[in-house]
Amino acid sequence: DTKSKIQKKAVIAGTVIVSFLLIAGLAYFLKRWLTKHRGEMSKMKTMLSDNEELHLYSYESLANATGNFHSGSMLGKGGFGSVYKGKLKDGQEIAVKRLSNSSNQGIEEFMNEILVISKLQHRNLVRLLGCCVEREEKMLVYEYMPNKSLDAYLFDSWKPDLLDWTKRVIIIEGICRGLLYLHRDSRLKIIHRDLKASNILLDEELNPKISDFGLARIFGGNQDQANTKRVVGTYGYMAPEYAMRGKFSEKSDVYSFGVLLLEIVSGKRNTSFYNDENDLSLIGHAWKLWNEHETEKFIDPAIFDHQCINLEVLRYIHVGLLCVQECANDRPSVCTVLSVLNNEMVELPPPKLPAYNARLCFSLESERSQQSVHSSNDISITTVVGR
Repeated sequence: DTKSKIQKKAVIAGTVIVSFLLIAGLAYFLKRWLTKHRGEMSKMKTMLSDNEELHLYSYESLANATGNFHSGSMLGKGGFGSVYKGKLKDGQEIAVKRLSNSSNQGIEEFMNEILVISKLQHRNLVRLLGCCVEREEKMLVYEYMPNKSLDAYLFDSWKPDLLDWTKRVIIIEGICRGLLYLHRDSRLKIIHRDLKASNILLDEELNPKISDFGLARIFGGNQDQANTKRVVGTYGYMAPEYAMRGKFSEKSDVYSFGVLLLEIVSGKRNTSFYNDENDLSLIGHAWKLWNEHETEKFIDPAIFDHQCINLEVLRYIHVGLLCVQECANDRPSVCTVLSVLNNEMVELPPPKLPAYNARLCFSLESERSQQSVHSSNDISITTVVGR
């Protein structure tokens, strides 16, 4: 009995000691995390207060503007959090992007978006009005776009008729001008890295504005490309050299623009397009029809019109195919794209085989999933983070 009591006491003592060590360990790591987190938040507030081009909003003012972030004010929701429509006391309408605590967009991307877009001003870029960093909240405040995003107009069955060919030309050329500003005309050289239909917002006159600069990268004056082992972007819009080898440049954005152009002309989403006969992607389908001299079949029926317009549409498809060519060096610059779109007298070279000719398996559920892509060329493993 005495031996049994001693064993019980030893077990109890051991359990108490182990429990104490576990609690102490958890408390230590929690304290370290809180210290680091508070330090990051403090550093972020200091950086933001030093930015004279940015307005700092209080949490209270944004809560009041959005009806305390009421569900009826919500414009959209994603992996980053939610976007709300709001109205400030002076009557100005705003869009508030409120990052969730579980957001894939961390402090680094949040700061990146602020520092990049606060220095940019162009009619085809969405305007960042300010931000809020308070009560553990991270929020971005943008000008409000009444017509939301381009994908709603292109891919919703009841809206395509609202986008006639003239409006689509304005949208395509507006996106191109915004991209040209990022690449060549602003005081910074910026690669967007996530150009897609849902990141093109439309104002009251359906003029396009490029948005979401969380993944954008600033290049040095003489820098023309960069490498990363953490590939971030959206399946269906990523250039092959970027998705497989982590290389990105202006030509990566050109590829994304080409996909977007083909979507605008066809009214079909690249990530959900399916061709029963040939198992082709939207890009592969356009390439096949172009080679068979049946490109007019690619045109969205909502804009299929008289011969004059159709010839212009065919030229835009041709330009789109030039933008999605496999080799980055074969793709035109944004400057060249804008030039040939505005000048029908310029003869276009025949496009070469596009990247992702065969259909890839996309799903809406996996657009924000992670997977590993193995590159046999560089014998490297690149983490791909879908959006």
